[in-house]
Amino acid sequence: MLKRHSEFFKNLLFLSDLLLISGCWVAAYFIRFSVTFFPVTKGIPPIEPYLWLIIPILLVWGICFSSLHLYRPRRMGSHLAEFVDLAKANSLCILILVALSFFLKTYDFSRLVILYFWVLNLVVLGFSRMVFREIMRLLRRLGYNQRHVVVIGAGTLGQRLVQTLHAHPELGLKVGGYLSRNGSKVGQVLQGVPVIGTFKQARDLFTPQVDVVFLCLPPAMENEAQRLMDILSTTTAEVKIIPSIYEFITLRAEAEIFGGLPIITLQGSPLYGWNLFLKRWFDVAGSLMALALTLPLMGLIAGLIKMTSPGPVLYRQKRIGLDGSSFDIIKFRTMNLNAESETGPVWAQSGDARCTVLGKRLRQASLDELPQFWNVLMGEMSIVGPRPERPEFIHKFREQFPQYNLRHKMKAGITGWAQVNGFRGNTSWEQRLALDMYYIEHWSLWLDVKIMFLTCWKGFFHKEAY
Repeated sequence: MLKRHSEFFKNLLFLSDLLLISGCWVAAYFIRFSVTFFPVTKGIPPIEPYLWLIIPILLVWGICFSSLHLYRPRRMGSHLAEFVDLAKANSLCILILVALSFFLKTYDFSRLVILYFWVLNLVVLGFSRMVFREIMRLLRRLGYNQRHVVVIGAGTLGQRLVQTLHAHPELGLKVGGYLSRNGSKVGQVLQGVPVIGTFKQARDLFTPQVDVVFLCLPPAMENEAQRLMDILSTTTAEVKIIPSIYEFITLRAEAEIFGGLPIITLQGSPLYGWNLFLKRWFDVAGSLMALALTLPLMGLIAGLIKMTSPGPVLYRQKRIGLDGSSFDIIKFRTMNLNAESETGPVWAQSGDARCTVLGKRLRQASLDELPQFWNVLMGEMSIVGPRPERPEFIHKFREQFPQYNLRHKMKAGITGWAQVNGFRGNTSWEQRLALDMYYIEHWSLWLDVKIMFLTCWKGFFHKEAY
């Protein structure tokens, strides 16, 4: 029954796409010859040739969309991923259409009509797909269009999967039960789902009503995987494997195929390729603007430092940045000369006697950090990122927090996700590390913009800034 329903929705989406594509082509014609941005000099061409071209357009788009699997189930996919697939397929179809019109030379179609058609297709098809997926998710939340699931493995991994599926009812994946290697678990209810049998009973328990099977085996049970896959190959169920190696995934996990072999990156950085270029462009533009806007203020601060305490205006200190490399961070000097000659490297505390009178105010307002925009301009730091620490403190943090070095997968920043959430100065390092990990895992340019906005909105003052 579910297969028939899936075919129905697939055909419905296919027909909807064809109808919208036809409408976009006609709309592109009227936009081109109605909008005055590009006036028509040779008279408005008749619409009949454009209407006849709909037939080859529907053939090209229909074949391409089907061949590129744009109608496959996307219960676990995102709107963005589907839009990217649509954009690629639509662009390919446009190239084919342009090639056909060039080689056939039966009629001189307007290039602007084709351009408008391409844009309209992206917008209209992207929006229609989003609406369609949201309607399907709503139906699944209401209990319709469900797929029946069996989870092989009732251990920590299997239970974690079931918990996640329960948290996302819009997927429509209804777990009917576990299969466990341990017979004593049969009859138990774990995460609201019963254990219905053992691995040895798998052949009898996989009925045609089972649509999806998740294989969640611990490393010690890999010898069972082949036997279970042999059984599953005789069914029509869709098989998905959750690798036990997920426990070791700490940061930006990615999968790729090399020579037919799946390779999983456990600890990756989000900064590569286009992302690296965008982040650097954003930093250069932002630091230049910040330096230009704060130059009068920094000049005033420099003068006040010279007037109120002997010594240099700026202070350089070793910090650890991207990939564990060291650099000299630049700050306005806020402490007396040779402040650590007796104490050694220590954290600044409330009422720290080493700070100058002006220095205390600068540190409370974070104004001592302004020269760090020069570090950003030089490529040693970023505007947004985990705050850099001194090498002397990092040795201690590595022992206390095994994942601490992962902060260095991203450039150190002037402000960061931990700071805008209130964790700076003398606050919980465990919470700060968790927030830094979240930032690196979910990094995007929009998140950087959000953090900068929150930094300005919440102000630079903080009660833990000493």
